[in-house]
Amino acid sequence: MSKYTLAIIKPDAVGNAGAIIAMFEKAGFRVRAMQKMNLSKGQASAFYAVHKERPFYSALVDYMTSGPIVPVALEKDNAVADYRKLIGATNPKDAEEGTVRAIYGKSIEANAVHGSDSDENAAIETAFFFPACELS
Repeated sequence: MSKYTLAIIKPDAVGNAGAIIAMFEKAGFRVRAMQKMNLSKGQASAFYAVHKERPFYSALVDYMTSGPIVPVALEKDNAVADYRKLIGATNPKDAEEGTVRAIYGKSIEANAVHGSDSDENAAIETAFFFPACELS
C-alpha cells in the first residue's frame, strides 16, 4: 500500500487548481511537491508511452501539451485508492457527485485530473516529475 500518488491537474482545469488542491487537502492528502509546467511533446509521449498502441494516444499527447499542467505528489496512507475515489470515474458523466471529475471535468479527455492507477504506476509516475529527494 503506497503512501504516495501522482495527481496531474490537466490543461482544462488549471484555472481551478487552487480549489482542486483544497479538495485534496480536505480529503487528508499532504502535498509533498508541486509545479506548474508545460509538457513538451517528447515528455508527454514518454509519460503516456503505456498507451502508445491505443487509438487515443496521439490525441492525449496533443491535449496534455495544449496548455500548462500542475503535477502534484500527494502523500497519505492508502494514497492511490483514496485518490481514485476522490477523483471519480474517468468519464465525468459517470463520476459520483462531489468528486473532482464530477465538479471540474468536461469530457472523458478533459476530465480535470490524471490519477495513478496502481501503487507501481504511482511510484513510476511520481518519479517522472519529482526526484525521490524532493519527497523525503
